[in-house]
Amino acid sequence: MEPRITVITLGVDDLKRSLLFYRDGLGLSTEGIVGEEFEHGAVAFFDLQAGLKLAIWNRKDIAHDTKLKRTESSPTEFTIGHNVRSKKEVDQVLEQARKAGATITVPAHDTFWGGYSGYFQDPDGHLWEIVWNPQWEI
Repeated sequence: MEPRITVITLGVDDLKRSLLFYRDGLGLSTEGIVGEEFEHGAVAFFDLQAGLKLAIWNRKDIAHDTKLKRTESSPTEFTIGHNVRSKKEVDQVLEQARKAGATITVPAHDTFWGGYSGYFQDPDGHLWEIVWNPQWEI
């Protein structure tokens, strides 16, 4: 497989609540909820970096589309890593997420590998790591 990931879709319980969190709380650019005219089509897309979007879609609609039974999930199934330019920016993004309604699960701290990071969960429990890695240029 040639790597070409263009959309990361998060299943959510309340599309409007999640739209407010990502758009108004975190400041991600979006055209808002689209596809409401379709029975299982309401979704919102957010611009991340060139060629990559974040989508939020109701979990029940994902279950319908994939023909899978909806099951319990765990926030430790995966994390989304957001790399920033400095320790100060880690602190700023975590504070912005907290103000938007996120739960800080691990406050910012120096890591064992020489970086600086912290974790938050969005309103649906998805786990984000905000990280500064001195070996990665942003």
